[in-house]
Amino acid sequence: MAPTTKTGPKGKQGKTTKKFIINAQQPASDKIFDTAAFEKFLQDKIKVEGRVGNLGDNIKISQVGEGKIEIIAHNELSGRYLKYLTKKFLKKMQLRDWLRVVSTSKGVYELKFFNVVNDDAEDDDE
Repeated sequence: MAPTTKTGPKGKQGKTTKKFIINAQQPASDKIFDTAAFEKFLQDKIKVEGRVGNLGDNIKISQVGEGKIEIIAHNELSGRYLKYLTKKFLKKMQLRDWLRVVSTSKGVYELKFFNVVNDDAEDDDE
């Protein structure tokens, strides 16, 4: 009797685990960004296998510290999709004019304020 070992087809990898962090510390500390509402929004809107509300054990969303949200996915989830959902939330909360989503490193997205430069030349026209 041969020993039972599980070997999958060659070239086929097991489940991939990806970790994403969305850092909103700066706007959260200024009290204009609600991290808890954003976490709920992600739980309601992330699609798994084409269906919303189908997270199950595949995707875990949790707050880590103040203003940071960590997403651990055990299936295919792209960072682009998370960036899209973050922009959608900012638009819904009418914050899209002041905040932008920037990828600082692989799997890390940060919400930053737009740089507003006040020109004195514009005020002199009056």
